[in-house]
Amino acid sequence: MRKTWTERASQPLWRWRSNPLRRHDDILEAWIVLVVWTVVALGGILIGAVTAHATEESLGQPRHERHSVHAVLLESTTTAVPTGEGTAYGPVRAGVRWTASDGSLRTGRTLVEAGHKAGSKVVVWLNGKGQLTTEPTSAPAAAAEAVMFGAAAALAFGGLVLAAGRVAQRRLDQRRYELWDQEWDRVGPRWGHRTT
Repeated sequence: MRKTWTERASQPLWRWRSNPLRRHDDILEAWIVLVVWTVVALGGILIGAVTAHATEESLGQPRHERHSVHAVLLESTTTAVPTGEGTAYGPVRAGVRWTASDGSLRTGRTLVEAGHKAGSKVVVWLNGKGQLTTEPTSAPAAAAEAVMFGAAAALAFGGLVLAAGRVAQRRLDQRRYELWDQEWDRVGPRWGHRTT
């Protein structure tokens, strides 16, 4: 009779216990389960940590390379975008003028918040070459994205390892079924003769 999960859990290491009915495949399956869960736990933590660190580094690099400057809007951005609940302002592309680090005046087009009149002061972002660019991801947002990507990578890795372990277990099951069929082919006919 097959044991239930609770009965197995109450007997630690039940797969490795000495049993005259235990087959080599049972021991092999026990090792597969142990290896799969160990790789899922340790590998998932490692993959998640590496992915989170790489994501945070790649999102943090622009924060070090970019800096903000005050600029003056050259055109009005007061047009609102209507939504279902009223009006909302979002970023729009507009012309701006700012003073470069060498004191010269520069102009260009970049994304700024809507709802400002021409001549208003806005904050724009420049890269290391003094060219207009987008605002970098904030540190809290980068940390949140890093955690999300790390968790996703760990879950994906764990899913792949569990799937590989399940494939190995299915092959063992298939091999057991074939052995049972062979044994039944040998023993089954003898049972029929004894019962008639």
